[in-house]
Amino acid sequence: MKKPNADGVVTIKKYANRRLYNTETSSYITLEHLAAMTRGGREFRVVDAKTDEDITHTVLTQIIMEEEGREGQAMLPVGFLRQLIALYGDSMQKMVPGYLEASMESFRRNHAQLQSGFQSAVQGAFSGSPFAEIAKRNMAMFEAATSAFKPGAGGTAPAPAATDANASKDEEIAALKAELASLHKKVERLAE
Repeated sequence: MKKPNADGVVTIKKYANRRLYNTETSSYITLEHLAAMTRGGREFRVVDAKTDEDITHTVLTQIIMEEEGREGQAMLPVGFLRQLIALYGDSMQKMVPGYLEASMESFRRNHAQLQSGFQSAVQGAFSGSPFAEIAKRNMAMFEAATSAFKPGAGGTAPAPAATDANASKDEEIAALKAELASLHKKVERLAE
């Protein structure tokens, strides 16, 4: 098995038949694998197997197009895409990548602060009350739901502990689903 580069970046080779080969694991992978690596914070570089040309940008764009094509998954509004296309060839084109990177980093920081503030508020509001355990479970579910959006996060949060040892797993799952739906509605109201 080949090791990643000294800088920890995994090299992915793309062959003429459009297959992607992970040189670290010595296996063929898909765009979904690359998307998962990206979500997990794993750095990789995609090169054309024949020319050794770096085609990472093109492959990442392809992943975005596939994600945008999934029903209900579109994240880039049409207006934004039109504005972005209009900037190609414009004198401001060279400034846009830096601006977008800074904006995304600011968004990530704000998201982390919001989540931290929300967690502190929930814990503080319910400490010492009968709702403390419910608040903890809700927070665990919220963290599990948002873990997919955190760069470098590894999976889901640990499952919340059952408060009633005699409760069946089905009842607990139903209760957790109801709590998650309630939390989802609260988050939607906060986002408005």
